Amino acid sequence: MRLSVITVAWKNLAGVEKTWQSLAHLAADPSIDFEWIVVDGGSADGTEEFLKSLNGQYQLRFVSEKDNGIYDAMNKGIQLAHGDYALFLNSGDVFHPDVAQFVRQLATLPAHRPAMVIGDALLDFGNGHKTRRSAKQGWYIYHSLPASHQAIFFPMQGLKSHPYDLQYKVSSDYALAAKLYKAGYSFKRLDGLVSEFSMGGVSTSNNLELCRDAKNVQRTILGVPGFWAELSYWLRVRTTGKTKALYQKN
Repeated sequence: MRLSVITVAWKNLAGVEKTWQSLAHLAADPSIDFEWIVVDGGSADGTEEFLKSLNGQYQLRFVSEKDNGIYDAMNKGIQLAHGDYALFLNSGDVFHPDVAQFVRQLATLPAHRPAMVIGDALLDFGNGHKTRRSAKQGWYIYHSLPASHQAIFFPMQGLKSHPYDLQYKVSSDYALAAKLYKAGYSFKRLDGLVSEFSMGGVSTSNNLELCRDAKNVQRTILGVPGFWAELSYWLRVRTTGKTKALYQKN
């Protein structure tokens, strides 16, 4: 089993270096076969030069060119990847030190029944405050992602058939998981921590647009009835608002 770690970056050399350093948690276990795919949006901050200096470490392949936003860049990463599963760990996101223990479990899953494998993540608010975001049951997709995007291992065959939809500006990750779920890829929850990430990304900083996008996904992809989609919308507004307020407080 090979894992593709896909990193999207733009003007964030420090974040790319931070993510690269955390790959050592995977590399510490020689039984894990993984590749690192980096898609940089043509940054002029030294990112391309840094990646060249790694000389293909961690089976690195990368491109540095203009794109049409983060989800277009993720689709480029999918096309470059050759793994059985893919995890999106964007610049500044890091693997948890226990990630190798989690990834080893992927190889034990039946290959003829690929699923979206989900685990836990740590949300870093800064100042030493972190919150564990535990993976939920698969049915939670009808309200939101059952796990943090940085803790979902997507089956590659599903990603190749159902890439990110660029019409969703901040919730294309939710739309992707919803499409795969409706296409027959279930969620498989495994115990353990996968990654750590900070607030401030596309899907954590645009609160109202995120909620509107999510409601559109529920109605058009998941077929959620209007009343329940509206209720889910207001629950999402409330919970994401609280999370954002806590982040800003810190």
